[in-house]
Amino acid sequence: MVSTKGLVPITRSFLASYYDNYPFSPLSSDVSRLTDQIFAMATTDLLKDSPPTQGESLLVQEAERQPPHKVDENMWKNREQIEEILFMLEPTHWPRAFQQQSTVEDAELVSLLGRLQENFKSTLSTLESFQAKNSEFVFNTVMTYMPQDFRGTIIRQQRDRSERNKQAAIDALISSGGSIRDKYALLWEQQMERRRQLAELGSATGVYKTLMKYLVGVPEVLMDFIRQINDDQGPMEEQRQRYGPPLYSLTKMAHSIRLFLSLLWGRLETSKLQKNQVVILEEAADVYTSEFQRFIKFIGEVFTNSPFFITAEDAGTLSIRKDDDYKEISVPAGSAHEVSLTVESVNSYIAWDFSLVQGKLNVDIGFSVECTNLSGEKTLILPYQRYEANQGNFCTCVPGYYKLIWDNSYSSFFKKVLRYKVDCIPPVVDSVSID
Repeated sequence: MVSTKGLVPITRSFLASYYDNYPFSPLSSDVSRLTDQIFAMATTDLLKDSPPTQGESLLVQEAERQPPHKVDENMWKNREQIEEILFMLEPTHWPRAFQQQSTVEDAELVSLLGRLQENFKSTLSTLESFQAKNSEFVFNTVMTYMPQDFRGTIIRQQRDRSERNKQAAIDALISSGGSIRDKYALLWEQQMERRRQLAELGSATGVYKTLMKYLVGVPEVLMDFIRQINDDQGPMEEQRQRYGPPLYSLTKMAHSIRLFLSLLWGRLETSKLQKNQVVILEEAADVYTSEFQRFIKFIGEVFTNSPFFITAEDAGTLSIRKDDDYKEISVPAGSAHEVSLTVESVNSYIAWDFSLVQGKLNVDIGFSVECTNLSGEKTLILPYQRYEANQGNFCTCVPGYYKLIWDNSYSSFFKKVLRYKVDCIPPVVDSVSID
């Protein structure tokens, strides 16, 4: 694990000085111009003779609403709108007139729609890649400061399992006929759950007290960083102030393009597409995809080098601590040594690693694990067996009181010098986008 000696949590003023080195070139003025034009075409031209349905009214309200003051949330909203646009640009979802291509104009429009579809696909791929890399980078950076032994392995395993479960929930929703809106509502719910868990970890409340107590060596500076990073006036507020406005403008543009296409697709059976509408749609789509990809590339570079991700280079000297978490105790002949753990959360992991200091004769010691649940019922988890050394772990099924017992009662003459490490690791905090 990386040494944190001399480090302090990143402050907003520290980030401000860092961001001074990364100014974002303003968005093209075409973004605001085309957003206004395409929104006006949707709400004035297309709704003039055909009132909106309930669903269309909801889209109008969303396009009129100011985007949230969060970088992460706006990323997800852009991703949702891009998927909705791509859904409408699929040939099977085109209006019947386009599918028949009965005129030269229709054929030219079909060619245009195909090009727009490729641009939006490329933009979606860029965004998905950015989010995945950012999430992995945050998790790996945090893990740099965790003990580099079996505890780190367990945390990674738990995180992988948690992410698989989240993806399975998304897949099940889609398989059952869930809409793109439903999918992103669930994705954002999962993201907010990650953030709540991260806040609890930073505050060391509830089950996370167990993590603080038993994950020996987790630096306090990391916990302080986690606790304050997403505060309303914390370090990330500087990021929102610096880089939020251009992203919020792109969010509104995505909503307006999606609104226009949705209203247009529902009315082409009774009205004809105007040439100026095609021109503005093409220009708006090109400007949005190019500017959004430029923003993603820029913000990716900022995030990768940001000082709020404290790297090994920032920390200074790497310090691999292999032995400082072990305890050593003498277990007299005829007695036993016990370690008791209070487990507040199901799916926590209890792990141990121990060995006996050997002399001229090889010696062993009895070892077992038992659990007393909150009702007072006792269960044997690991049956008694004698070992010279052992390492293992298990996932808890119930909250309660777990006891690890090293038994030297069978020995009449020889004490045993036991060297051991025990940890209880609660369900892992998933990777989270720092916003």
